[in-house]
Amino acid sequence: MIGRSDDRSYISANDRERERLRALVARLGDAELTLQVNEHWTIAGVLAHVAFWDARQLVLIGKLERDEPFTPDDVEPDDATWINDSVRPLAHAIEPREAARLAVRLADETDARIASIARDRLWPNDPTSLVVASRSEHRAEHLDEIEGALRRVHDAR
Repeated sequence: MIGRSDDRSYISANDRERERLRALVARLGDAELTLQVNEHWTIAGVLAHVAFWDARQLVLIGKLERDEPFTPDDVEPDDATWINDSVRPLAHAIEPREAARLAVRLADETDARIASIARDRLWPNDPTSLVVASRSEHRAEHLDEIEGALRRVHDAR
């Protein structure tokens, strides 16, 4: 994905998945937001999860923009399961429509800020940076899950 030093293809990939997120949120009804994606997460919960990880990137972007050094506490653990499990009750406590709006708003802000940062300050071009250039992969993974859950519900009818 990111090869040449001037390659900023992550911006168009982020744009594509953010617009996919926006279109999905626009077409989801309130009842659909409460559908289960899996045994642990509703659609709204998954959207809040996506918003949480974009919010984390915004915090790290702020540190980068202020030239504050990243600390060991800023590093995402190899296994973030405990973080996701901890956030889940909070994600599901957010009103479903608001969780959907929050996911879009934070995606907009995160992508705009990432696009404004020099590529050489972003991971993976800078292996010491904790600001990940590509937000598209995480969003795509969860949008695929949501669309799969919606297909299963539709097919069951």
